[in-house]
Amino acid sequence: MNKGNYLGEFEELILLAVASLENNAYGVSVMKYIVEETGRSVNISAVHQGLKRLQRKGFVQSTVGGATQVRGGRRKRFFELTNSGRETLQEIMNLKIQLYLKVPYFNLKLT
Repeated sequence: MNKGNYLGEFEELILLAVASLENNAYGVSVMKYIVEETGRSVNISAVHQGLKRLQRKGFVQSTVGGATQVRGGRRKRFFELTNSGRETLQEIMNLKIQLYLKVPYFNLKLT
């Protein structure tokens, strides 16, 4: 991952949410996922901006779903990881594990 594609913590959380939600990743579902998994308060506008940044960086791509009555005829924009996004998540995980393992007297326990 080059410096131009660096991810902040929130972008990383959004990318992880998109990866976890698979075919059901859209703004509100990503926001709910982050809230449920982290206990953080998350603003939907911040999620939308993060998704746009990730798309510009080439880590996610989007498609527009069909209009529904429930949404008043509005369509959802669904997001999915690109190969670059998948590779970036792998690199981030590998780097963090490598660094944690170098901390003296620290036993990494994956739960």
